[in-house]
Amino acid sequence: MVAAVRVHKVGGPEVLTYEEVDVPAPGPGQIRISQASCGINFIDTYFRTGLYPSPVGLPFIAGNEGAGTVTAVGPDVTDIAVGDKVAYVVALGGYAAERLLPAARVVKVPDGIDLAQAGGIMLKGMTVCYLLRRTFKVGPEHTILIHAAAGGIGLIACQWAKRLGATVIGTVGSKEKGELAKANGCDHVIYYRDEDFPARVKEITGGALCDVVYDGVGKSTFPASLDCIKPLGMFVSFGNASGSIEAFNINLLQAKGSLFVTRPTLNHYAASRADLDGLASELFEVVKSGAVKIPIQTRYALKDAQQAHIDLESRATTGTSILVP
Repeated sequence: MVAAVRVHKVGGPEVLTYEEVDVPAPGPGQIRISQASCGINFIDTYFRTGLYPSPVGLPFIAGNEGAGTVTAVGPDVTDIAVGDKVAYVVALGGYAAERLLPAARVVKVPDGIDLAQAGGIMLKGMTVCYLLRRTFKVGPEHTILIHAAAGGIGLIACQWAKRLGATVIGTVGSKEKGELAKANGCDHVIYYRDEDFPARVKEITGGALCDVVYDGVGKSTFPASLDCIKPLGMFVSFGNASGSIEAFNINLLQAKGSLFVTRPTLNHYAASRADLDGLASELFEVVKSGAVKIPIQTRYALKDAQQAHIDLESRATTGTSILVP
């Protein structure tokens, strides 16, 4: 039996239950790992509250990301061996000291990336990779807006976009977070609680507006985000931290400048083995080079998962946080 955090009914942080679970030997196509870290992401709250339905029903082990050392492999697994260091993004099962994983969905962690860090960067890092390198290919000619620029994805996106040469505008909720965003590549900071962010974007860009807006906030920033985008630009909605965007009249996109809108997810951008390896490789490369730094800001014991979710939802955290089994 090993420690894990399970959800028996959907609800607030209090439904995260620290308990013991059995982890069997790996079957065909599976590996078993001892986890060094479990990533904490806002998507974890969506499954916990029922906003995203659990694909395995109830109860389920929370968490979608982690890293550890392989302790056993299934009979037909040939490309992964006991002792390998691996990381993953797989729906649910992450908040546990040990777990089974499909061998086809893990990646080996290269030298130069420690396991504590790897467990907290896979989902956020590969998300930023597809957002900036696939969904809209950011370059030096672009001005971009990143909402929640001091958050886990925001800090990575600011650094990576700056490395690509873009002009980066970010929204934040406090002076402290503003300084953090600036220190991580954000050229211009907008304090959304005190400022009209579309008006500030217009002022910062001299009326030219942005080529793309990356929005993981959702309901509270829409449709104002559309007023930040130049004609033929793109709105990328990749999260719902403030609630889901409700249905809207598609003619609004014509009125705002023939805009493009997409709602992407990592599951589709990493669906094939080649795509998964490509995203992970690009992520590991920029981290190892030092161009993108992803320090672990907060570490929680696995038994403190409830407090981790309370802090996450209250916007008390910045950057990357992990649970340590």
